Amino acid sequence: MKKRVVITGLGIVAPNGVGLEVFTHAIKNGISGIEFDLELERLQFSCQISGTPKISEELKREYFTELELRNFNSTGILYGIIAGLDAWKDAGLPIETNENPDWDNGTIFGTGTSGIDKFRESIYKIDDFQTRRLGSTAVAQTMGSGISAYLGGKLGLGNQVTTNSSACTTGTESILMGFERIQQGKAKRMLVGSTSDSGPYIWGGFDAMRVCTFKHNNFPQKGSRPMSETASGFVPSSGAGALVIEELETALARGARIYAEILGGNVNSGGQRGEGTMTAPNSVAVQKCIIDAMSDANVKASEIDLINGHLTATSKDALEIENWTKALNRRGTNFPYINSLKSMIGHSLSATASMECVATVLQIYEGFIFPTINCEDLNEEIKSLISIDKIPQQLIKKSINMVAKASFGFGDVNGCIIFKKY
Repeated sequence: MKKRVVITGLGIVAPNGVGLEVFTHAIKNGISGIEFDLELERLQFSCQISGTPKISEELKREYFTELELRNFNSTGILYGIIAGLDAWKDAGLPIETNENPDWDNGTIFGTGTSGIDKFRESIYKIDDFQTRRLGSTAVAQTMGSGISAYLGGKLGLGNQVTTNSSACTTGTESILMGFERIQQGKAKRMLVGSTSDSGPYIWGGFDAMRVCTFKHNNFPQKGSRPMSETASGFVPSSGAGALVIEELETALARGARIYAEILGGNVNSGGQRGEGTMTAPNSVAVQKCIIDAMSDANVKASEIDLINGHLTATSKDALEIENWTKALNRRGTNFPYINSLKSMIGHSLSATASMECVATVLQIYEGFIFPTINCEDLNEEIKSLISIDKIPQQLIKKSINMVAKASFGFGDVNGCIIFKKY
């Protein structure tokens, strides 16, 4: 008998808000976290705007000891720890200091890179014959599983502790991996989510590919334009999103607040066949991923109230909408509402899906649909597929029962998860 799985804790580190309260206020009011980036200007990037969470030295010390912060230089781990521990506390769970591990609790926390600035620092020290000055935490900060290792140690987790990595699909995948582990009775509770490093050494490759916008350097908050006719590429950003998911019986037994239920989902790949490539999706696989996710969740397409899309402000936005219309067999005025968090925070790469899942769950729990900003000039191809009132540009206060969240990443990988009001 498969276990039912619910969400009991949320944590967020975003360019437009660190912490649930400020982040919720921002997405309800269409507040952008995109700003002009002096470092990108200095380095002569084409795109000179970005979304970077604001983390003060005082805030760091609420999560790390002075010893841990010595020689620490990993923004991805920093964001992930803050989001992860906040989600744990939000779930009403104590941070134990027991000698024994907690065998029932684990974490699957994804990332694309780990400590890219620490790597750069280490390379220079090695080249200058200063290997012994790397510090004892250089490995922990730069290994792929650094984020899950840090979280596992801080929380004393004794169940599965691992890191996944699937480009922009990473966060959705991490949630589904944790969901399946609980569903199968192998864990009572999992801390899931994803994070991403920030800065030019993570964003440079995308700028070189010309997939980042360069037309809005003088108007940063107008730069991220999903579904817009004048979209010209994504705005690079960073952050982390975290969710505590647990067995329904366990949550009820401890009187936990329940944000929403996870009904099911699916991950797949287009195999870089057909129209699929390293950087472009295979539409057949995208549609199959959505259809199989609904089948796994035992949900009909007609039951979907809202889609939180991937929608990056590139030329693929219209194709994504077309794939949704085909997978759901719904279009025009019959199409669900759809929105894009990236309009306010940019594209945070491996962190993006988990941050969007946090925003999705907040909409279900509080009963609202956040606006997609900067799409006042809606893409003409999209307008031919769905009714324009299905893309809210102002906050809608409305009870939301069922939401589909999908992510599509480099490598032609896809993920879709179905959330339901509890």
